[in-house]
Amino acid sequence: MIRPAEFAGTWYPGDSEGCKSQIEDFLEKKKPCDGDVLKIGGIVPHAGWFFSGKIACNVISCLKDEGVDTIIIFGKHTTPFGSNSIMTSGEWETPLGNLKIDSEFAKELCEEFNLKVETPTHYESDNTIELQLPFIKYHFPNVKILPLGIVRAVLESLEIGSRAVKIARELGRKIKIIGSTDLTHYGPNYGFTPKGVGGEALEWVKANDKRMIDLFLAMEPEEILKEAGRNSNCCCPAAVATAITALKNAGARKGHLIDYYTSYDIHPDYSFVGYAGVIY
Repeated sequence: MIRPAEFAGTWYPGDSEGCKSQIEDFLEKKKPCDGDVLKIGGIVPHAGWFFSGKIACNVISCLKDEGVDTIIIFGKHTTPFGSNSIMTSGEWETPLGNLKIDSEFAKELCEEFNLKVETPTHYESDNTIELQLPFIKYHFPNVKILPLGIVRAVLESLEIGSRAVKIARELGRKIKIIGSTDLTHYGPNYGFTPKGVGGEALEWVKANDKRMIDLFLAMEPEEILKEAGRNSNCCCPAAVATAITALKNAGARKGHLIDYYTSYDIHPDYSFVGYAGVIY
């Protein structure tokens, strides 16, 4: 059973050669990873590759390591009414080859948490995780994935991150951890214009994003949830806060900002979005 790559051919190239060519172009322009320190995981953006693919590819390339068994990916847009979700079996298609779900790992989590189980044929469409998968397949061709949709911004969700790391240890899994989110969505397209339009608005968004990025770097998951509620500067705070909780339990102590820019830098417009890449 294979979950289709719904965004292939629109948000990113739909064929193997197109993906490889774009990834190699991104890697030629990549910014340095944080020295020789072991990389446990990262935070990546999830707009179409045209806008934010360079940052996401950069972060995931920094995580490259031998013998990784499973990559845990926390994604989905936060909503007060949705259910946290997981895939427990099957594969997820990418143009570079399918990625298998770590079924044993997933089922262990399902025994402890009330997670909505998605299947390759019954699922909610989601770009936050899918857009990372070709990068993962390119850099980790034999890895399995554990895709978790964390939509509820409550403390109970953070426990999923803590327990996932403990289960990985119990199962003897070597893991990497990824959280997916974009930052401030500003402008008429998003119904959010507290500073109108123009240069003042752009500078305000950069400052608004910096408050959230600083919390990413300091690894403050509970403060991330609060900050997002106050200033609308993170579209997936539950997912990224849970990822950072997992990273802390895996031994990470601080983040390193790889890159930051907005979609305005790629394509100037009255509406734009912030993107950041962080490694731990």
